[in-house]
Amino acid sequence: MIFEPFSSTSDIASRAAPAGTGCRRGALGRTALAAVLALPVLATLMPAPAAADFRLCNRSSSRVGIALGYKDGNAWSTEGWWNIGANSCETLLRGDLVARFYYVYAIDYDLGGEWSGKAFMCTREKEFTIRGIQDCLARGFDRTGFFEVDTHEQKSWTVQLTESKTSQAEAGTGLPAGGLAPLPPMPPPRP
Repeated sequence: MIFEPFSSTSDIASRAAPAGTGCRRGALGRTALAAVLALPVLATLMPAPAAADFRLCNRSSSRVGIALGYKDGNAWSTEGWWNIGANSCETLLRGDLVARFYYVYAIDYDLGGEWSGKAFMCTREKEFTIRGIQDCLARGFDRTGFFEVDTHEQKSWTVQLTESKTSQAEAGTGLPAGGLAPLPPMPPPRP
């Protein structure tokens, strides 16, 4: 007995149809079988729904703590702390961004130092969610300087914390193909 090579894409039914009968089962069977076999491959190639989030990536060699300030309805809120390991990312807010400006404060747990700015908001040492940014000290909170992140009204955004001489952050869209827009250079120090 001689065996014919067999492929999972060949059609046994077409070989069994008598010649000249005009039977198209072979072509139809091959098409149906190819479509069934291609479904898992096509499913992995289909684009996933875009995740619209506010993310922060720690591109430093240290663990960092993150506090976030944002507009919550008519009032400002601050939340913290997210602990993010070296060279890793974390989603801080899930869903489409609803504001143009967000504010971030980060502290380097391992080497000291911080990423801060001139937008003062309330924080505390332990985990927190604080509504309002006025009278932080009088309300028993710390008054902390956050740096501003301008999302340009995008639906998602990723902030990149990088190590540099001035420990400043870079901000960019969360698009996977780059799209990082660096912050303007810091002004020279005053003498």
